[in-house]
Amino acid sequence: MITHQTIYRVIYGDTDNMGFAYYSNYLRWFEMGRTEFFRYLGLTYKEIEESGIFLPVSEVYCKYLHPAHYDDVLIIETSLDTSVKASMKFNYRILSEDGNTILAKGETRHAFTDRSGRVVRPPKLLIELIAKNRST
Repeated sequence: MITHQTIYRVIYGDTDNMGFAYYSNYLRWFEMGRTEFFRYLGLTYKEIEESGIFLPVSEVYCKYLHPAHYDDVLIIETSLDTSVKASMKFNYRILSEDGNTILAKGETRHAFTDRSGRVVRPPKLLIELIAKNRST
């Protein structure tokens, strides 16, 4: 499993009237983690899309365990489940700054599609990139 961590500070606009990070922001933070994960592997989402491959979300799951608050520093931990072959599955953990408390955990699954939205096989470009990074 390949794992990457991204740091994020909760902004005021992320919170609700109760002072908690609004629930939908966790999915946005998953996306931030996934975007930085690809950058860590050496390829940006923009470059993937420019190659004609798109990764729409087909499933999402999030389990909320502890609330995040304004100005909290979060660790967004993103892992790629390399056992999944016909799609991509990412696992996420949103952690407190010290890494000791899991605030939320979840996953997303992504299909591979071409520009017209037709489902396609995993592209060689990504398969090779993942294999290269799995061995390092």
